[in-house]
Amino acid sequence: MKGPAPHAHAAASCAHKLEALGIRPTAQRVQIAELLLSAPQHLSAEQILASLRAAGARVSKATVYNTLNLFAAHGLIRQLTVDGSRAWFDSNVVPHYHFHDEDTGALMDVAVPEVEFSRLPPPPPGMEVAGIDLVIRLRKKL
Repeated sequence: MKGPAPHAHAAASCAHKLEALGIRPTAQRVQIAELLLSAPQHLSAEQILASLRAAGARVSKATVYNTLNLFAAHGLIRQLTVDGSRAWFDSNVVPHYHFHDEDTGALMDVAVPEVEFSRLPPPPPGMEVAGIDLVIRLRKKL
């Protein structure tokens, strides 16, 4: 006997992840989670919408945005604002930094140990550092 199809397994896995975070796993939410969580990647809402529609999914732009914001609020993905022109959604939620290709807009992960900070300013009284976001902008050498 064969097991379930790979797609069915991925969908069930995503549904379980959503449920574990207290998110109701509707068909559209599971589709969006499957797309985002299939690999470590950085996608915009527009890219996600286009990919879903190309696969035949009937989903509205508002549903995609609402779902991405819900996923980010529950820690399933991370929302990034890199250049002010659009938000990116990162499926890798472990601490890391990014390279940003200014020509293509592509984002690439940079592991935390690859970056060293020699000194940070002390936070204001009553505050503590919760994290550091670092984007290293890249362009072709002239």
